[in-house]
Amino acid sequence: MSNLIRWNPFREMAEMQRTMDRVFDEMWRDWPTMPRFSGLETPALDIHETDAAYTVALPLPGVKPDDIQVRVQNGVLTVSGEIQEPKADENSKVVVRERYYGKFSRSVTLPQSVDSDKAEAAYENGVLTLTLPKLPEAQPRQIPIRTSGLLQSKN
Repeated sequence: MSNLIRWNPFREMAEMQRTMDRVFDEMWRDWPTMPRFSGLETPALDIHETDAAYTVALPLPGVKPDDIQVRVQNGVLTVSGEIQEPKADENSKVVVRERYYGKFSRSVTLPQSVDSDKAEAAYENGVLTLTLPKLPEAQPRQIPIRTSGLLQSKN
């Protein structure tokens, strides 16, 4: 005679979790031999907005300003460049190399309200800061309110 077992969705989810854990354990078993991802290949960025502009900041430590390109094309901002490989003394051998060198690139789509012709870029202490002014029609403005035929303006 067979026994009936009541279906428990939580037991099913726990089994699926164990299966996924096994898959990832097997997939990442050789991780130390794989190339190390430092995060600079696609650098992180912060974007802040004010009434007048967007400010984009990218940390690019160790990158020379001459090795950074900033381009706006078809509404897409692209920051790219290259970190030069450090030169080692010919009488030394590399024991540990964790710093990233090579090409990097990051692209973001800009709002249509950005005036890319007036964009500015500054590089200080390893941080690239871009100021992207908004078009005048995209900036907020105060609308005067009429009351009893008189025009009142808030200051």
